[in-house]
Amino acid sequence: MRRFLQRILTKPVLWLVHRFESKPDMNRVHKALTDLYNHSLAHPGKKGKIINMDVATDKIIIFSDQHKGTKNGSDDFMTAEPNYLSALDYYYNQDFHLIALGDNEELWENTIWPVIAKNKTTIEAERKFVEAKRFTKVFGNHDLFWNNDPFAKLHLMNMYGEAVKVYEAVVLQTNYNGKETNFFLTHGHQGDGQSDSNPFSEWFISAVWAPLQSYLNINPNTPAYNKEMKTKHNVFMYAWSMQPQNPVLITGHTHQPVFASLTHLEKLYKQQILAEKENNTTALAAIKKEIEFRQHEYDYVQANYMHNKPFYFNSGCCCFTDGDITGIEIADGMIRLIKWETDNGSSTRIVLEEMKVHDLLTAE
Repeated sequence: MRRFLQRILTKPVLWLVHRFESKPDMNRVHKALTDLYNHSLAHPGKKGKIINMDVATDKIIIFSDQHKGTKNGSDDFMTAEPNYLSALDYYYNQDFHLIALGDNEELWENTIWPVIAKNKTTIEAERKFVEAKRFTKVFGNHDLFWNNDPFAKLHLMNMYGEAVKVYEAVVLQTNYNGKETNFFLTHGHQGDGQSDSNPFSEWFISAVWAPLQSYLNINPNTPAYNKEMKTKHNVFMYAWSMQPQNPVLITGHTHQPVFASLTHLEKLYKQQILAEKENNTTALAAIKKEIEFRQHEYDYVQANYMHNKPFYFNSGCCCFTDGDITGIEIADGMIRLIKWETDNGSSTRIVLEEMKVHDLLTAE
């Protein structure tokens, strides 16, 4: 039956995708981000949650894009779950506040019941943060369910023991040198033609449209899987964060880590230039080898990347195919891009990049 339906429905469904989706548009994305940010400040606790943060003492870990599935062949999270569980255990014991920045459950491909049933261990690990009042949940385009399903609160109660509120954004509000300075966190799909301000309602997208595409084995382009859209996303997010009135921006959505407005590949090119200037042949050889490897997964470099200001960050994802996960830490007066990987059978935390929050907030 599925093969028959694929044969007769694939073409009209693809036509509808291209007919009703909107190509990435910077003005629309920027307006969506600005509207959400302003609404979060004007009406705290509705769409956006405000967290007062002391940079010197508070600890926050931001993970996005787990895409918890049903432990079948298409479950992207299954391989990364051991590292995610080890990370949660570490951050719980270290008194971190956990922010789950969207696409935490894969509810385009699955219904909620089997996702909950197959991820009880992980949900219990998150529940510890809920009980400690150190948990904030944000929805993304693959779990819009949390924002529009009338029974979402009941499922959250089942998962976490209380009806956890799910937000669209978080504002980390801090006072630095006598001046209020904010970090703005959201999944990053705002302005997306498939899942934000679409002619189809969000309900139709999450409850009907996405399951239909999944059933027909159609994967419409999203930034997580499409290089061109990933590039545009980074450009749009960085351009928004650069506007004088806007705060530091932290998103997910693309599954590509970005630290201080640079992708890993752009960082490597900067390191290559430095190694060439210093005539460090050993470092240069290693950097070139890493560049060659990374170019297979992502080969775009912004023309002006050497002069980017450090105002945009991306947490990456918790569903890399090799089981690694990445996230953004804010702790000890530092902001860090971290990775958890399996080394000799055990999970290991690695700091990939870091900078002082002081340097970030005083950058011009």
